[in-house]
Amino acid sequence: MGQVSASSSIQVNATPAKALEALADYDVIRPKILTEQYLDYRVLEGGKGAGTIAQWTLKATEKRSRDVKATVTVAGSTISESDANSSMVTTWTVSPSGDGATVTTTTKWTGASGIGGFFERTFAPLGLKKIQAGVLENLARELA
Repeated sequence: MGQVSASSSIQVNATPAKALEALADYDVIRPKILTEQYLDYRVLEGGKGAGTIAQWTLKATEKRSRDVKATVTVAGSTISESDANSSMVTTWTVSPSGDGATVTTTTKWTGASGIGGFFERTFAPLGLKKIQAGVLENLARELA
């Protein structure tokens, strides 16, 4: 088994504080910026920042989907979503960049072993980067 990781970044026209606030809003902003691959999204507890628990199905491909139950933690300028159903952790990091901010999202999980793991480590990050890019583009539009 090996670590699988995908990461994407975008520059947004908002202060780092505003970008972080938007990302931590699981009630209003998050449903607006999620792409079509996120199905049945709902907030189970909280809704803003640390302590929020949200649930969704991530449809990575036509044949592969993952049920996610994410618990949110916030440390400084980083929001982490830890999946109760797997080893998957997604982080959202906001940093100053010129007049705005750079938002980077990274998803990591422990992948399968053997030949299946090889294909997972090779192809899953490519698909996930496309999904991440869509969410980040929607965030940038929302903050514009």
